[in-house]
Amino acid sequence: MRLLIVEDNIELSRLLANGLMAAGYEADLVHSVAEARDALRSVTYAAMILDLGLPDGDGLSVLSELRRKTDPLPVLVLTARDGLQDRVNGLRSGADDYLAKPFALEELVARLEAILRRPGQLLGSSLSLANLVYDTESRQVFIDSTPHVFSARETSVLEILLRRQGRVVPKKNVEDHIFGLAGEVASNAVEVYVSRLRKLLAEHNARITIHTIRGVGYLMAEEK
Repeated sequence: MRLLIVEDNIELSRLLANGLMAAGYEADLVHSVAEARDALRSVTYAAMILDLGLPDGDGLSVLSELRRKTDPLPVLVLTARDGLQDRVNGLRSGADDYLAKPFALEELVARLEAILRRPGQLLGSSLSLANLVYDTESRQVFIDSTPHVFSARETSVLEILLRRQGRVVPKKNVEDHIFGLAGEVASNAVEVYVSRLRKLLAEHNARITIHTIRGVGYLMAEEK
């Protein structure tokens, strides 16, 4: 499950990323309003952790833009502004929760899990197709009720194709879901991970087919 961390304090953002990765998440780091806008246009995230005091503007502007587009992305606001009116303004702008600095990492993770557990969000739900079930919270794959271990990137490919099963997923969307803002990505990287996933599904007798739609992307469907 990939998160976007928007925090101008480089050291704090890295600490947050390390802590969240230890809790089982993947995280992209950006440090300004402009970078946050670019990231949100490029990648689909499960949630955003948003600092308000950014060098090129107020983080609330990013939040307000999301909500004007009726984007339901869960947002946890981090800020040194701890006055009652500040909290009210953040929540009214569309924040799902508000955490004042300094804070304990354990509390941040707990609050994040709470907003992801709300109806319509991702945590605690499962995706299924044929004889395969994928638990989005534990990132565990079950085939015929037997658990199997896939790598993080193979699991990322599985998740995005399962979420859009029966529909074509553009190759670029798959790439963004796997690598986020990782920078240079080999031209055949997506093909490599799709091939590995196909092999794993076949080895474990999953009744699922991944179709390649040449020049477009991939479609996951139940094996006929």
